[in-house]
Amino acid sequence: MINTPGEFYDIGKKARDLLHKDYAHQPRVPIHFDYRSLKSNTDISCRVKDIVPIVPELSTLFSFVTPNSGKVEMEYLNGLAGISGGIGLIQNDALRRYDPIANLSGVIGRGALFSFGTDLAFDISTGTFNKFNAGLSLNSDFVNASLSLDSLDSLKASCHCLVNPLTKTAIAAELKHSFSGNDSALVIGAQHAFTPSTLVKGRISTHGKVGALIRQGLWERIFLSVSGEVDFTDTNPNATLKIGLSLAVRLQMNII
Repeated sequence: MINTPGEFYDIGKKARDLLHKDYAHQPRVPIHFDYRSLKSNTDISCRVKDIVPIVPELSTLFSFVTPNSGKVEMEYLNGLAGISGGIGLIQNDALRRYDPIANLSGVIGRGALFSFGTDLAFDISTGTFNKFNAGLSLNSDFVNASLSLDSLDSLKASCHCLVNPLTKTAIAAELKHSFSGNDSALVIGAQHAFTPSTLVKGRISTHGKVGALIRQGLWERIFLSVSGEVDFTDTNPNATLKIGLSLAVRLQMNII
């Protein structure tokens, strides 16, 4: 069965998840604990998504990410295309408020070897488009490749190759160029499952960053991840190893 994106976010998702998901990062609103060389950040978020079918192939989706955003949208999916549109609120850190956002996205080519999609976001408070993305994807059982344009400012190409489905062994690469910053970066990574519940990942970038991650499944839908990253280009003498710890609980609720 060909694995194709059902909505725009799924374009390039396999490579994006392998290279970036669960790695140590800097949260938007971190809680800092600093004692000499010990530094840590805590970022707690929650997402709940209820799917309420209205008519066949049409669904209403309610979702929120605490405390950053929330939205309500309509989604239509069939064998050839997927279209969704909705309205929501997104956190504005600079003005310390929530701005209303209207969003429209779609994908053509579901179930096909090639897919094309676009994603638009309109800031109602300012009357401007704050997101205009477009992408295309090559989909197969073992290779997924994508090319996307993000906000007319950066061009990104990615590829994900599944080497062994039994051990979830895969490799991925992502090449991104920023037009405004005139900067390019290449990230290469791999993953391997030593046991059905233990996954190990590693990545390296041309910006001098090397990262590794181990994810352990505690129960069927509970996962604990520990990750670390070193920046070899950081000239700060006080720079230390960045360590990340995350706990994910994946729940799904369908209301019919």
